[in-house]
Amino acid sequence: MSLLRDRNVVSWTVAVPVVAVVVLALGWGRTLPPSVVAVLTLLLAGAVLAAVHHAEVVAHRVGEPYGSLVLAVAVTVIEVALIITLMIAGARGIETLARDTVFAAVIITCNGIVGLSILAGTRRESVVSFNAEGSGAALATVATLSTLGLVVPAFTTSSPGPVFSPPQLAFAAITALALYGLFVALQTGRHSDYFLSVTADGVVIDDQHATAPSTRASLISLALLLVALVAVVGHAKLVSPTIERAVVAAGFPVSLVGVIIAMLILLPETLAAWRAARRGRMQISLNLAFGSAMASIGLTIPTIAVASIWLPGALHLGLDGIHIVLLVLTFIVTVLTVVPGRATLLQAGVHLALLAAYLFLAISP
Repeated sequence: MSLLRDRNVVSWTVAVPVVAVVVLALGWGRTLPPSVVAVLTLLLAGAVLAAVHHAEVVAHRVGEPYGSLVLAVAVTVIEVALIITLMIAGARGIETLARDTVFAAVIITCNGIVGLSILAGTRRESVVSFNAEGSGAALATVATLSTLGLVVPAFTTSSPGPVFSPPQLAFAAITALALYGLFVALQTGRHSDYFLSVTADGVVIDDQHATAPSTRASLISLALLLVALVAVVGHAKLVSPTIERAVVAAGFPVSLVGVIIAMLILLPETLAAWRAARRGRMQISLNLAFGSAMASIGLTIPTIAVASIWLPGALHLGLDGIHIVLLVLTFIVTVLTVVPGRATLLQAGVHLALLAAYLFLAISP
């Protein structure tokens, strides 16, 4: 896992993020031709792969469950920054931008990442095992944050429309930040063993036997991870106008653009979770999935609550009926997946079917 293990890998994982950020700086704020967008897409893919590599280096150094927090929190912080940037710039659909992004993150993580991880794990073993206590606690936090932040605003009466009144938004922001902070404290403190990989018999797997990367290599990887994530989000922003034009030309809803961007941003976590599941570390995959969803809500809601002081117009946080149904079904299915502490290929198929339904309805609402 060390940066010094393979010179070819080192040069690739170092060069791509740096080049991607340089190109990002040169292309920011400009109208780009299709040929340049194609190059940006290639750099985006390279930055995603580099981010996964460096996240694994850092995770190996700090160990679990700290390692799975690194990628989830780093991606979410930059995602929140992108949302605020687009809102300040007056992007199309600004009133629903935060809601659509957070909802997409929840559905993609709880169905896409979980489903793909179980699929990858069952290719190695017919049944994958994980710690139901840790995953259940994480899922309960995600469900609570999602309901308070995305469902409740659709039913409040203090303000017209699916919006919170200022006191309600402040309460939701404080609650989201407090719950997220409490979960992280427990995950990395007294209940950290709940988030470690386990065998089918419930025995904790020791991932610390291999030689960990040096402090210097880990710090370099941490810096390059942040650079790669900036490149991922930035290039997603640069290619979004081309994606938007293609979506409109195809006759699809403009909201589909947000779904595509969310999928691009979540690619590092998805690949990292897939690779962990293939190595038999299903718990790490679930940590990434639920941690990403939780961080997305727990950091986005407080941030937009503060930003709304300066931003014009109301923020539409409440979901519509069909999305509430999808969200509720997602949590019911995920509870049934998590509670036994074991999952098979069938659970993977159910989660991926829910993801497919979400994507289909985003195209054909």
